[in-house]
Amino acid sequence: MAALSSLLSIPPFSIPIAFGPFTSEIHFNQIPIFISGILAGPWAGLLTGATGGLYMSITRIPFIIIGLAILGLATGFFAKRLKLKPFFAIILAWCVQAPYVLMSDYLWFVFFTPIPYSVVLTTIITILVKLSIEALISATFVAILIPYIQRLGLFTKGQTTES
Repeated sequence: MAALSSLLSIPPFSIPIAFGPFTSEIHFNQIPIFISGILAGPWAGLLTGATGGLYMSITRIPFIIIGLAILGLATGFFAKRLKLKPFFAIILAWCVQAPYVLMSDYLWFVFFTPIPYSVVLTTIITILVKLSIEALISATFVAILIPYIQRLGLFTKGQTTES
């Protein structure tokens, strides 16, 4: 799942977009992280997020590993511990990750990029909107996909790791 997460973060699986003073990509590397957290629990989600984010961490943003690990851990917690449906577990996990994204992106843009300070907040809000859209699309896709994975026997209850 971590390898799939890395794969989904590179072209042709990511869609380049330009907004504000920089370019970004629409990607769905969160899908395997969500699936791992939902089906195998919080620790599997954390490990999938951390290792699945290595490529993006090396090539783009060093701190993304922590954000993806938080996303996987929170998804697994909400799905396994609180027994929430996949869609709601993912949306709540994004709400847990969002403050980290806000803080880390703010520090990144202020201290490590040439973006003028007056544009930083607008840029971060744009990123948060983009990530929210990705989370909604991914949550919908995963909510549809999970029952099929379970019906196909690709993951059974005996394989769960209650963390």
